Amino acid sequence: MFGSVAVPVWLLILILGFAAISFATHFLFPSVRWFFRRRAERALSRLNARLDRKIDLFKLARRSDMIVRLSYDARVIAAAQAHAAETGEPVEVAFEEARSYAREIVPAFSATVYFGFATRAARWLSRLLYRVRVGKLAEELRQIDPRATVVFVMNHRSNLDYVLVTWLVSERSAISYAVGEWARVWPLSALIRSMGAYFIRRGSRNALYRKVLARYVQMATEEGMTQAMFPEGGLSLDGRVGPAKLGLISYIVEGFDPAGRDVVFVPVGLGYDRVLEDRVLVEAAQAGGRRFRNRPLWVGFHALRFLWARWRGRTTGFGTAAAGFGAPVSLRDHLAGGGTVETLGTVLMQRIAGVVPVLPVPLVAAALGTGAASREELAARVAALTERLQAAGAVLKLPPQGGQAVLDEGLAPLIARGIVTPGLQVAPGQADLLAFYAAAVPQPVSAP
Repeated sequence: MFGSVAVPVWLLILILGFAAISFATHFLFPSVRWFFRRRAERALSRLNARLDRKIDLFKLARRSDMIVRLSYDARVIAAAQAHAAETGEPVEVAFEEARSYAREIVPAFSATVYFGFATRAARWLSRLLYRVRVGKLAEELRQIDPRATVVFVMNHRSNLDYVLVTWLVSERSAISYAVGEWARVWPLSALIRSMGAYFIRRGSRNALYRKVLARYVQMATEEGMTQAMFPEGGLSLDGRVGPAKLGLISYIVEGFDPAGRDVVFVPVGLGYDRVLEDRVLVEAAQAGGRRFRNRPLWVGFHALRFLWARWRGRTTGFGTAAAGFGAPVSLRDHLAGGGTVETLGTVLMQRIAGVVPVLPVPLVAAALGTGAASREELAARVAALTERLQAAGAVLKLPPQGGQAVLDEGLAPLIARGIVTPGLQVAPGQADLLAFYAAAVPQPVSAP
């Protein structure tokens, strides 16, 4: 029984390896997981203590559990059966298709990634590129029911919108974004999932996919998850706040129970002195579509050049970026007053447009029009337009030093970029780009 057994070295290594794996999986790993889970729970408790809107359990659920819950939802199963009957596929195939959609949509939120990395990176990047300001903060925001589900609805001005809003509300809540197909590339997709974002296929006509997406949005809303979405459905190509596309909003309304948790939509208006993608957006508008040129080498070169100039103190960034937070809209009150999905979309876009901050560059672009005879004439136009905007209740985020500072801060970038000539005329071929910025000024008011 205690005799020696001779085995080959390779077999001994294999036995020891299996023993080590067995020990790790049965004793070591559970202890380590318990240790880190306890630490994560304490960190989450401290985090929730400082947040106005706590991180909900729905967001913290395991991704695999959420996929199962969504896949086996009664309405998703019914949609899979209807899809099978319509297409002639076996029910098992349709159900597996629904499961694949669930895996595609469901995020994998990590509080550590969101608050430990994402919000800090968002703050750093926002401050690197812009002077960030809050243009307006409606008093009604302080009166939102703590139990209500909050949905931030925003105009889509730039891809930096995600970064800017993530930072600005990081002291209040963690936001789950609806993100389009552009972000479904590795490794960006894994990072975005860990930040709580869920992927959507914009414009998909697949009824089964739309039902799976609708049920996920409805579940998240029922559980109180704070969300953010861009009702326009894509970046503005002309600089204006466009009409709402009602897909995600209609899902929320369809699943809403007036006797349950209220849903509160918070309008957010975003404005920039410089939209980094402005020329790409204007070119797409001229081409009559949304096919954007992908130029990674060009983007990388200009990013490195900007960082070099920033490090040497040759530039302070791209001017001001500002956000305005308007009066919230209660879904319960809206529906009780006879409102519909369509009227809700109209109200939300009107409120978003009403809190888009007016910044120096768009203001000067709107005042300039097709050109000015002199700097004094342009200064008079800017002053008159500012007065009219103030009278109309627009949100102005301008230099406090007065009209001359506004003119300097708004005109200098336009001349430096070759959009406007030193003689205050629109440079050849730049009229559409100037109009892109001028369109950010509230539409009912125009320069004389």
